[in-house]
Amino acid sequence: MDDDRKLTVRAVERALDILLCFTRDSDLSLTEIAGGIGLHKSTVHRLLATLEDRGFITRNPATEKYRLGIRIWELSTHLPVAEHPGTLLLPAMERLRDRLGETVSLYLRDGLERVRIQAVQSNQAIRRVAPIGARLPLSVGASSKVLAAYAPPEIQRGLLEGEDWPRAIDRQGYTDQLREVIRSGYATSFEEREPGAAAVAVPVIGRSGEVAAALSVSGPVSRLSRETLVEYADVLKEAAAEMGLMVS
Repeated sequence: MDDDRKLTVRAVERALDILLCFTRDSDLSLTEIAGGIGLHKSTVHRLLATLEDRGFITRNPATEKYRLGIRIWELSTHLPVAEHPGTLLLPAMERLRDRLGETVSLYLRDGLERVRIQAVQSNQAIRRVAPIGARLPLSVGASSKVLAAYAPPEIQRGLLEGEDWPRAIDRQGYTDQLREVIRSGYATSFEEREPGAAAVAVPVIGRSGEVAAALSVSGPVSRLSRETLVEYADVLKEAAAEMGLMVS
């Protein structure tokens, strides 16, 4: 690849990195974006100017902060949302929320992370708020254990042998938990990722026989005791079986 070609590809990569910053927050300053992707502010400013000119980014003159522009919304209108699990399974998730009274989330695995693609928030005053689009590590949490347990062996090896593996988590203990997920069909977490929060998750197995997503119910430990999590596991399995008929 010649030098001009390399520079062009690198500029595209950097522009995409800027756009991906907005998966974490809706309004970001130049300093926040530059720090988030590890580039000098002058470089980021030039890229932002181009993205703004094309409508992918917009800047608020009053706050000097940037946010996604109208072009992003235009692109999103052409997504095949009718076939997306987050769309197909939303009514069933709402019924599950109404039955259990807690926040219901749906996750997909993306490499060594999980992404929350849909959520139905609890109606209770004290509740677990689950923002859609959040990326979380596969090493911690009920949904993470479900997605890791059913992942290909090479993904499990990459996860367990990765440099980012949390020191506080025993690898063998985690591996034993994955085996238990396969045996029991569900995973639980009790204040693993957040103090005061608990969750139970099950796999949604699509018509192809593959895991299409992880379905979880989460809430405060004051309502979701370890015993309650186990009781709710059967309810989630029932809901996941219904959902699996809707997705490939």
